Amino acid sequence: MSVEKNNEIDEEIASLRQKLEEYNYEYYVLDAPSVPDSEYDRLFRRLQSLENDYPEKVSLNSPTQRVGGAVLKAFNTRAHQIPMLSIDNIFDDQGLEAFMKRIEDRLKRTDLAYVCEPKLDGLALSLYYEKGALSVAATRGDGFIGEEVTQNVRTISQIPLKLRGSNIPQILEVRGEAYMSKAVFAELNLKAKQKGEKGFANPRNAAAGSLRQLDPKITAERKLSFYPYSLAFLSDDMVLPSNHYDSLQALKNWGFKLNPDGALCADTRACQEYYRKLLQRRSALAYEIDGVVIKVNDRALQTRLGIAARAPRWAMAYKFPAEEVLTELLGVEWQVGRTGVLTPVARLNPVFVGGAMVSNATLHNYDEMKRKDLRVGDTVILRRAGDVIPEVRSVVLAARKPEAEPFILPEHCPSCNAEVVKVETEAAIRCSAGLYCPAQRMQALLHYASRKAMNIEGLGDRLVEQLVKQDLLKSPADFYRLDLNSLAGLDRMGVKSADNILTAIHNSQKTQFSKFLYALGIREVGEATAKILAQHFRSLEALYAATEEDLMRLNEIGPVLAANIHIFFKQAKHRAIIQSILEAGVEWPEPALKAEDLQGQTFVITGSLSSMTREQAKESLEALGAKRDYFSVIPTDAPEAY
Repeated sequence: MSVEKNNEIDEEIASLRQKLEEYNYEYYVLDAPSVPDSEYDRLFRRLQSLENDYPEKVSLNSPTQRVGGAVLKAFNTRAHQIPMLSIDNIFDDQGLEAFMKRIEDRLKRTDLAYVCEPKLDGLALSLYYEKGALSVAATRGDGFIGEEVTQNVRTISQIPLKLRGSNIPQILEVRGEAYMSKAVFAELNLKAKQKGEKGFANPRNAAAGSLRQLDPKITAERKLSFYPYSLAFLSDDMVLPSNHYDSLQALKNWGFKLNPDGALCADTRACQEYYRKLLQRRSALAYEIDGVVIKVNDRALQTRLGIAARAPRWAMAYKFPAEEVLTELLGVEWQVGRTGVLTPVARLNPVFVGGAMVSNATLHNYDEMKRKDLRVGDTVILRRAGDVIPEVRSVVLAARKPEAEPFILPEHCPSCNAEVVKVETEAAIRCSAGLYCPAQRMQALLHYASRKAMNIEGLGDRLVEQLVKQDLLKSPADFYRLDLNSLAGLDRMGVKSADNILTAIHNSQKTQFSKFLYALGIREVGEATAKILAQHFRSLEALYAATEEDLMRLNEIGPVLAANIHIFFKQAKHRAIIQSILEAGVEWPEPALKAEDLQGQTFVITGSLSSMTREQAKESLEALGAKRDYFSVIPTDAPEAY
């Protein structure tokens, strides 16, 4: 493979990973996804394809190798005894046939039965019962640690507080989906409208928001529902049913209401027929779904098939096609992101699609606009696959008005009026002002303070926006110049809140070198790259002196990324900002060992540690130069992954 081709692949993989991590955060943590499922699935499949074709480029930090998003801090955390893994997707009959052929080839048999269930668009829950009574309920979280929401879950009438019937196990874990019905969702948004309040975008966000209420009374008012989809764990005094279908029947006998639309299917053709019939009934169902979950019925065969990276080999989600409607393109606005990229946003004649009223859609970039030949007043096909912001798929040329004119590439940044530049090798256009652009400055400051960077708690969008508007924040160094008077005088900010933020700022001064590098917001430098740089160069002075050739000697860094890093540290204004931050007291420990001291070492961290968390232990090892090779202990008979 040529150097040029290798570099192109590295750049595409890095870009895909960065986008997918951001979309994961928006979906799992913020409950505010910015792209439809179809776009996320497309990027994820492309990344999977590249990593399959070039396995030497697979990274443990890739979205394909991990599960879910971060846990909110408003609730206590709960570790899952068996990880709540993700599930892979297919989108057509060819994908279904390929999935089943892989299973048949691995097992060397074709007489397999499957259980098909509607893929509800809600929030996954883990329910623990001890001696027949509900003891703990937790969200999926990141798949390994979830949020404990027991009191809120107790308000869901379809979840039994005590199990019924006989032969009740000492310990039982049930997994299922909490959701909001279409009727309840419509009623909730109607009440919000009558009160002049903003309604929820869709039933999934409404269910997630309801379960994360600090007041269980509010959750009770939201009238959530629940369907179990797995008997995940049974104590030793009982024997697990031999197949998934019988497991669900056992849950029914203990008092759970099963989804009446699930079915036992004898073969591939039966699964295809189930999918088509449910797709036809989709709009008539009482709840939102975005596909069908197909699972091998026999538990022993599930165990033999096992788990591949982030998902089981014995289950698959057969997604429904995106829903489409026609609407009018009223105009395009340009939004400036943290890295200076100008993103076009379509303003649309509001239309109801995919369970939500939609008035805007992302257009990705200017090249995409040109490819689709978009013009003001065009009738466009709007596609939405169950998420908040959809995509404009194409123009209906037959309906184009004679006076419609193509959009012109903006020459100046809408935020700071600086000149806009376009790199020939990129689809994106960028503001040339860097940190001096107000839009970029605010986003850069938010990134610096974010949890995975300097972890300054309490600095949300509104607060940072106020500080920027009042010229109290011009660079990250200004965080450390804030005082009680300047903070306490801001809108909705009292003395206690201001003092808490100052404490968080002070605490951020003790950090890790890799976290500091990530916090600087160097273009395309994510957490993984920041750790690689910290492990190899070990000091800012070494990074300042590094040439592009020095950077490219690292396997994970290609020429484009090396150029971004080199240009960043070469610029005097960036060095001045870094120096100001260091003079404000930000520091990190010098590693006691060299990277070569830990080469060839494998570290497996499980269980509880007395002096630190497992994540802190991982960070400490990485700071000493170790590469990650961590595994969670998963029982061989662990059946659940959805």
